[in-house]
Amino acid sequence: MPQSIRTRSLTTGTVPIATLALALFVSSCGFHLQGRQPLPATFQYTYIDARDEQTDFVQDLRKALIMSNVNVIRTRGSSGATISVHSDELAERILSVSARNIPTEYELTYKVEFSVTSGSKALIDHEEISATRDISFDEAHLLAKEREREILREALARDLVALVMRRLAALPAAPAAASP
Repeated sequence: MPQSIRTRSLTTGTVPIATLALALFVSSCGFHLQGRQPLPATFQYTYIDARDEQTDFVQDLRKALIMSNVNVIRTRGSSGATISVHSDELAERILSVSARNIPTEYELTYKVEFSVTSGSKALIDHEEISATRDISFDEAHLLAKEREREILREALARDLVALVMRRLAALPAAPAAASP
């Protein structure tokens, strides 16, 4: 009986050590929770310059920046960085048609052009990213297919925001000012 008690206490003592080792390994390999990208200090106060602030991409970009502890501000002059969204559009292209000449498959392409500046320095100069998905169409299920199209549009916007956030996180940190 005493031996089983000793064995049990030995295994429960290794659980905190294994947990600590796992946490150390995960943090050292660059793992971050989804949606939380550590950004350079330049982005502490960021302004988003977009023609339409209600698009899926701009709304998701704002949320992703906030989740990364960035203060998204409403005035351009007091920002550390400015993300300019030059183009934000969803294009639809017919891929196939039925024998009755009714579209049966579409390709949705969400394209965004953006640039990033800090003061007068361009950090990212006019970059274009896009994501594409195919969607089938059946006129018998029109409402369901419209909802599926909306869901795909939102998913494409989230994918593009993830690309932009990874791009921002990869930017080098601004050099520290030299002290006199």
